[in-house]
Amino acid sequence: MSDTPLSAELPSGDAPLVFVDLETTGGSVGEHRITEVGVVEVKDGEATRWSSLVDPQQSIPPFIQQLTGITNSMVRGAPTFAEIAPALFERLAGKLFVAHNASFDRGFLRAEFERAGFSFNPDVLCTVRLSRALFPSEKRHGLDALVERHALVPADRHRALADADLLWQFWQRLPGLVPAQMLASQIDRLTRRHRLAGDITDELIETAPAGHGVYAFFGENDAPLYVGRSVRVRQRVRSHLSGERRSAREQRMAQQVRRVEWQATGGEIGALLVEARWIAQWRPSFNRVPRVSKQDPLSAPWPFDGAVLIEEGDVASGAPLFHLIDRWCYLGAVANEGEAAMLCAATREPAFELTTWRILQTRFERGLSVLPLPVTLSAPIDDGLTTPV
Repeated sequence: MSDTPLSAELPSGDAPLVFVDLETTGGSVGEHRITEVGVVEVKDGEATRWSSLVDPQQSIPPFIQQLTGITNSMVRGAPTFAEIAPALFERLAGKLFVAHNASFDRGFLRAEFERAGFSFNPDVLCTVRLSRALFPSEKRHGLDALVERHALVPADRHRALADADLLWQFWQRLPGLVPAQMLASQIDRLTRRHRLAGDITDELIETAPAGHGVYAFFGENDAPLYVGRSVRVRQRVRSHLSGERRSAREQRMAQQVRRVEWQATGGEIGALLVEARWIAQWRPSFNRVPRVSKQDPLSAPWPFDGAVLIEEGDVASGAPLFHLIDRWCYLGAVANEGEAAMLCAATREPAFELTTWRILQTRFERGLSVLPLPVTLSAPIDDGLTTPV
């Protein structure tokens, strides 16, 4: 290990920072392990360099040895990650984590810390994204490109501390290359914060559906702010709150968010139906109110004998997921016919929903596959509008 002090000014004042680089046995967080950690820690205008080889407790592939210069004999006898974890965690905790392709370094450290009994969820800034944002006319933003473009001085490429120090050099160059307001704005915009809003953390967002679904944001006193749908809910929610590519309207909304909830829908139709229901139920302040024209019907014939199920399936679990519709009223999502029957029984007088009619009527006309619920399980139809199939 090494511990050498430096001194310099920060582009963003005296906010605590850590410039981090890792060497590993490969690119898979689940299969490979860290072989070296390099950190340039900057606090109150003072910078400290720290590094350590790490025994990965697995063999380093020959091509990795050739790339990094770190051999199996070099890490034999080095501390394991579990042994350096307490001191390293203390060094990194509470500081902005700056790295090149930061998701790689953060992902490996998060997994290693978790195995050692620590929860590692720093605010993160990726210097690849920062370089792209500040120098959009440049095509290359890898570390070698930054060295060449900004006259950085590499000590020993593909070693952790040397590469972390290159990021520190890049950071020091920026105030002379970019206007201060632009630099501060891009740093703020691109920083991926662990605590995104209210009590919403990046760790919580990881539990959101990866696929189709609907999400809702709530503000102070649980006031509904916004309802949206996405084919990738987790990614969409994070993009709303992480600060990247926001419009002024999205910025205003994100500042008010205190809570989020979501629902996996299995597919597009379910997402459309749930989104419409939530908007009608909550009237969120940042959603546009659906327009109703004179040509829109107040009711419409139901083209089935009773309620029907639309199957989309829960991609994450592989379990079946059905959307229950009766007389242009979306009753909800169910897992089987039995749940559908109970939901029908609990909703004796389904009311015509214009949004549901808008979503489904053309799809029915085009032959959307449905599973009719036995009439004995459906609510009786007595509105005189039903056209038998």
